[in-house]
Amino acid sequence: MATKKIEPRWLNPREMKAWRSYIVASRRLLEALDADLLGHELSMADYEVLAQLSDAPDRRVRMSELAEIAMVSKSRLSHRMKVMEKAGWVRREECLEDKRGSWAVMTDKGWKAIVKAAPDHVASVRNRFVDHLTSKDQEDLAKIFDRVTSQLRDQFIDEAAPAKRK
Repeated sequence: MATKKIEPRWLNPREMKAWRSYIVASRRLLEALDADLLGHELSMADYEVLAQLSDAPDRRVRMSELAEIAMVSKSRLSHRMKVMEKAGWVRREECLEDKRGSWAVMTDKGWKAIVKAAPDHVASVRNRFVDHLTSKDQEDLAKIFDRVTSQLRDQFIDEAAPAKRK
């Protein structure tokens, strides 16, 4: 019995314009923000991990939770952590409560790095993004991307679940 091929739901012109505008702007924005952090020897990926750790109690987060928050695979986070450990910004600690897990912990050097970079990063975010939006734009974007993020996080968790069962 032949399987019926499902046709894709092609994007209409309005949807395509929204999608392409988002892709182009987000890539250019992230490239610019990344470049603005070069003087601090941080990438955006490093900055995001340090920002998550700086907000966490005792500046530590379980690796699995950090991967979920950052919406990256555990292997990608592990690679990023190796780079950041080499720089002295973070360290991993064994989780005594659960021998299988580990903690990502920000070091004093990591704290100093983000404290030093944060004013320039915030100025860059403001200059390249926030100051070009009205208050209403900011509220609308927050609602839109909270909704998209929630859906993506649920999909990310669902997609990761079969790997855990293996």
